[in-house]
Amino acid sequence: MIPVILSGGSGTRLWPLSRGHYPKQFLPLVSRHTMVQETILRLAGLEGLKAPLAVCNEDHRFMMAEQLWEIEAKPSAIILEPVGKNTAPAVAMAALTAASGDDILLVLPADHVISNLEAFHAAVGQAKALAEQGFLVTFGIVPTEPETGYGYIKRDTLQHGSAFSVAAFVEKPDAETAKDYLQSGDYYWNSGMFAFKVDTFLSELEKFNPKMLACCKQALEAAKVDLDFVRLDKEIFSTCPADSIDYAVMEKTDKAVVIPLDAGWNDVGSWSALWDVTDKDAFGNAISGDVLTVDTHNSFIHAQSKLVAIIGAHDLVVVETDDAVMISPKDRVQEVKEIVAQLKALGRSEANIHRKAYRPWGHYDLVDTGERHQTKRIVVKPGAKLSVQKHHHRAEHWVVVKGTALVTKGEEKLLITENESIYIPLGIVHCLENPGVIPLEIVEVQSGSYLGEDDIVRFVDQYGRV
Repeated sequence: MIPVILSGGSGTRLWPLSRGHYPKQFLPLVSRHTMVQETILRLAGLEGLKAPLAVCNEDHRFMMAEQLWEIEAKPSAIILEPVGKNTAPAVAMAALTAASGDDILLVLPADHVISNLEAFHAAVGQAKALAEQGFLVTFGIVPTEPETGYGYIKRDTLQHGSAFSVAAFVEKPDAETAKDYLQSGDYYWNSGMFAFKVDTFLSELEKFNPKMLACCKQALEAAKVDLDFVRLDKEIFSTCPADSIDYAVMEKTDKAVVIPLDAGWNDVGSWSALWDVTDKDAFGNAISGDVLTVDTHNSFIHAQSKLVAIIGAHDLVVVETDDAVMISPKDRVQEVKEIVAQLKALGRSEANIHRKAYRPWGHYDLVDTGERHQTKRIVVKPGAKLSVQKHHHRAEHWVVVKGTALVTKGEEKLLITENESIYIPLGIVHCLENPGVIPLEIVEVQSGSYLGEDDIVRFVDQYGRV
């Protein structure tokens, strides 16, 4: 069985912590591990697993690779989507990449919480047995409340062991319909998790959406392989129909079965959902960071960079980051999507990027900015190297505050240590690397007429950026 980790979401409902360029699956929301890492780690103890296969947005490739490396998970491949096309093409790419048609894909979104691992492992074992018999298996979450934020799966009366044939997939219901679903006992929340044989899935996809399968094959044949990355051809993949597995295959096939899963599942789709799965104090508050409270109950309070003080709040969500503060009643947190939409309409960077920006070599924090200057705190990982580059519009001053920097400045190579500095004039080809075994920290002061990140002319880059 091959775990397929789907990491295509943007996580806008958890703004301002989750953003387009750094979505929730790459954040440590419920433990010290990120949600991508938790998705892999919860598979420990299952027998017969092959190396995982990840599918993610091209912009997230280095975060995915690094987070898998941190937990010593060696992927068979990381498939990079140049554009998002929903889950069906992503899974088709995974199936086409598998070594054997008899391999079973265990498809797992990268942003779920599952607290009962014993129940989850038992369900995966049942799914494997059914997949070997030629079924397309989905996992239906046993509902605990009349939830209107999830799609549902209606089971049929025909049983296959502990599984049921699927009668229908239904859209998110209104409140009254959700209550009826809960009372009937015939409906489950749609988890978006699946298990099936490679050949079975590809055969059904060819039957119901041959254009999608043909396009995926062409994009994969034209793909470029770079280390663990499989870079799909953008021009071809952009023409691929966009659809979910449900619409493309599961609603049409007669091979679909659903396994009821009661394992403490949560898709962490909102701040209130995160409050549900987070440890709380004696007053029902889920608190993270430097927070003081007075007469505050049943609230979610996250402080990232500042002291946050809350007085007399009840059922509130307060999230503070380096560059934004979001405050909402807990029962209205879904409306944060409207804030993100406003930010995008205004062309504001806060919709997609944090003040702290992550790169394959490390990260930087934009500390201060003005009309003709800005200051960054740059951290370079041991052995990492920025691209050989130059700028048309800015000069840079670097001050090393920790570690040792190997600096290329024109034809010169210089070692700069703590409390030493160097000046890089406008137009000079330069490079910064960390030859040491501890993180390199520098303060960079930029000055010039234009300070945008696109004022970079790269000559050599070990990470394949252009």
